[in-house]
Amino acid sequence: MIRYSTAFATVLLASTSVAAALELAPGNGHSIRLGQVTGAVYYTVEPDGYRVVATLASGADAQPVRFVSTLGPGQHMMISLPQAVGQPSLDFKIMRYGTTVLVREPAAIPMVDPMEQASIQDALDR
Repeated sequence: MIRYSTAFATVLLASTSVAAALELAPGNGHSIRLGQVTGAVYYTVEPDGYRVVATLASGADAQPVRFVSTLGPGQHMMISLPQAVGQPSLDFKIMRYGTTVLVREPAAIPMVDPMEQASIQDALDR
């Protein structure tokens, strides 16, 4: 069953545009970077599911924010950080497939031409 879950997750990730994904072991932390926001994610195995904890802050002196979710098989959670107008959000996804937990880092942010960004902002201001 574990082999099947890992194979399924691998095929699923290979079929999507994923910047990076890795398998997370229970109790082992993984660093998160979403633009200027950094933090860590880990999970523990509990009787009612896998308890995922993600803690993020925008700097050493900033108040951290903690997200906690208990995932059952096939469930996921997403942490999304909005960006400037016209830019895609930075999304960090944590997925559970059977007994496997995978974390997917956000894809690289496409560079937006400053002149194009100014044109977008001008259009929005009208």
